[in-house]
Amino acid sequence: MQDVLAMTYIWLKAGHIIFVIFWMAGLFMLPRLFVYHQETAPDSPDNAVWIDRERRLLKIIMLPSIIVVWVLGLLLAHVTGAFTQGWFHAKLMLVLVLSGYHGFLSSYARKLARGERSLSGKALRMLNEVPGVAAALIVILVVARPF
Repeated sequence: MQDVLAMTYIWLKAGHIIFVIFWMAGLFMLPRLFVYHQETAPDSPDNAVWIDRERRLLKIIMLPSIIVVWVLGLLLAHVTGAFTQGWFHAKLMLVLVLSGYHGFLSSYARKLARGERSLSGKALRMLNEVPGVAAALIVILVVARPF
């Protein structure tokens, strides 16, 4: 039985890491697409192309990835008993922040599709730093387990 649990853990962990990479790639890429999108005229043919690119990234890569990340992450936490550990609580908080950021990006994509451009290119470039900072903190928490 111990061997089965060990093998399950390894595959859960591998899948979790793979889909975190996919999700993070989307979180880094989407704000960059927004910057380019906002540089096009709202009534230009390029505008429709950017809307389609953003929609595809969200629906084909980011949405499935966030779902798999959460499912596998919670399974891993259950298998390892991480729910009682402080480092996990901090990691969970950061993943909730990233999930909210994902929701914000999805909402902003819908705004852009409607022609609303409420953020500047500079603001979008600054927002693009959120997943990098969160990822660095999460890796430190998972590897070092400081508390």
